[in-house]
Amino acid sequence: QVQLVESGGGLVQAGGSLRLSCAASGRTFSSYGMGWFRQAPGKEREFVAVIRWNGRRLYYADSVKGRFTISGDSAKNTVYLQMNSLKPEDTAVYYCAATRRSVGTLTYEYDYWGQGTQVTVSS
Repeated sequence: QVQLVESGGGLVQAGGSLRLSCAASGRTFSSYGMGWFRQAPGKEREFVAVIRWNGRRLYYADSVKGRFTISGDSAKNTVYLQMNSLKPEDTAVYYCAATRRSVGTLTYEYDYWGQGTQVTVSS
């Protein structure tokens, strides 16, 4: 059974940093794209970043470019999202997801989802 488990969320002041982790299990994800999405209250789930395990393809939402960094450790089957210079508008539940496509930026392109981790940025 495929499982994606996020961790690392929490409360941080504006300008601070957090690192989210997503541990994947249940199958081999070497050919999958691994993405991060987020959903704020009352808003739709939106794309944040995606990476192929080989790290050769990475994409970011414009809203996080230059502040967030996605990376992966294939030996640990874990994907990370380093978030720096956090803003109150980054407050959301962050979800890890896996896609059989090489990369994807739309929710319907993803096959597996984690349960989410809350990130709250105070002003």
